[in-house]
Amino acid sequence: MNATRAAREPEYTPTRTDRLLAAAGGLVAAYVSLAVADLVASRVRPEAAPVPAVGGAVVDRTPAALKDWAIRTFGESDKAVLQLGILVLLGLLAAAIGVLALRHRALGAAAVGAFGLLGALAAVTRPDSDSALDAVPSLVGAVVGVVLLYVLTGRLLTPRPGTARADRRGFLIVAASAGLAATGAAALGRAVGSPVETNASASRAALRLPRPASPAPPVPAGAQLRVPGISPFLTPNRDFYRVDTALVVPKVDADRWRLRLHGSGVREERTFTLRELTARRVVERDITLACVSNEVGGPYVGNARWLGVHLADLLREAGVRPPSEGGTADQLVARSVDGMTIGTPVEEVMDGRDALLAFGMNGEPLPFTHGFPVRMIVPGLYGYVSACKWIESIELTTFDAYDAYWVPRGWAAEAPVKTQSRIDTPRPLGRPAAGTVMIAGVAWAQHRGIARVEVRVDDGPWRDARLAAEDSRDTWRQWAYPWEAAPGRYTLTVRATDGTGATQPEQRTDTMPDGAQGWHSVVVTVE
Repeated sequence: MNATRAAREPEYTPTRTDRLLAAAGGLVAAYVSLAVADLVASRVRPEAAPVPAVGGAVVDRTPAALKDWAIRTFGESDKAVLQLGILVLLGLLAAAIGVLALRHRALGAAAVGAFGLLGALAAVTRPDSDSALDAVPSLVGAVVGVVLLYVLTGRLLTPRPGTARADRRGFLIVAASAGLAATGAAALGRAVGSPVETNASASRAALRLPRPASPAPPVPAGAQLRVPGISPFLTPNRDFYRVDTALVVPKVDADRWRLRLHGSGVREERTFTLRELTARRVVERDITLACVSNEVGGPYVGNARWLGVHLADLLREAGVRPPSEGGTADQLVARSVDGMTIGTPVEEVMDGRDALLAFGMNGEPLPFTHGFPVRMIVPGLYGYVSACKWIESIELTTFDAYDAYWVPRGWAAEAPVKTQSRIDTPRPLGRPAAGTVMIAGVAWAQHRGIARVEVRVDDGPWRDARLAAEDSRDTWRQWAYPWEAAPGRYTLTVRATDGTGATQPEQRTDTMPDGAQGWHSVVVTVE
């Protein structure tokens, strides 16, 4: 009877529509696989999800010049662009695997499994991974993806009885059901939240910042110029720039956080809790931070009021001496919970400047995006050699013995902030009305201060701008120049002189290896 039935049923041959459905099946299997993996990662560790894990591995292996280009081109959206690129690539591969599975069902399913193994390997080999459990999200997601693709492909390979057509209706039902279930599970996971993130958020909400024993002096009345369009003297937390390699912002439970201090010259290794740090002598300081990836006139600089403790005090209590006093270590390597390492000269940390372990920013606990519960702040140095966020370890060593994260990638081991100035208003290609036009902006040279700012219109003479009151030499300084403008097209240029008497050089340089320099200029049309 079976032979008679087989003889009556026509042989099944996949059509173009079936191949398109197979590609869609690959996409559905990939989507469900990622959704399930993300759901599992929310219970294990959000950073262990496949896209952040693979994306982090990509970031670590990306040439420094390409990273710098991404920051210049996409700004703080560079991480979103990277993750979108990964998802697009995965989508194309998933569609191809779906078509492959139509010809070789087992081989297509194996390809999905291989991607799951890749995600698991990336997760457990990340610098911040400390458990084999980080492989679980990718593996569970892969198993679900393999089963789903196998089932979907089976619907297309099994013709409906008495026809030569695939069971497309059954395919669509399974695909839609799986997609809706995965979407619902993902939404539920986000609504419930990760236990890690929930505990971290609760610990931040419960943190009461101590009153500083050494408060920051009041901001001078003349530090904020009343010029529309100029950057505010203190940058609100929501507007403060963020440049780091973390695709998933670490959420650290402050109650479980510990800071380890060890290494060369440390008399006895020490471990600090946040409670122990906040119980120490707390200081409050206004300090401007700048990113080494900031181009001339760029946005990656901000000024905030930081609350924390002097790092030098902890080091001296542990027996550490700077090289100028015979100390054996010339580099302090700060390590973040996400595995980032940042190398800072010990001499600068201990020379009397306000190098801080900060836990407060503009009157509130550090936001998660800016390093909660604790980060480093060292005025006068670019962030990549001083401003470690989510810090968990400080090791005393030497520059000869260890290269921090950015050094093998082409950046300088030491990088003092260069004197910079920026025109905030009028904006590039602006069209101000004829008459008095206020040219204004900010200038910075942390730990040296700004002594003078000059403005030039086209190739005319340099004119002194009016400087706002100086808060401290560790903060930026606003400036303004009233320009009597006639209709026409003009190039406006600014340059600054720091507290040592050194003036910005005219020639522009790239950000690599130790920061950009050069005059900032904008072109405007006066109407």
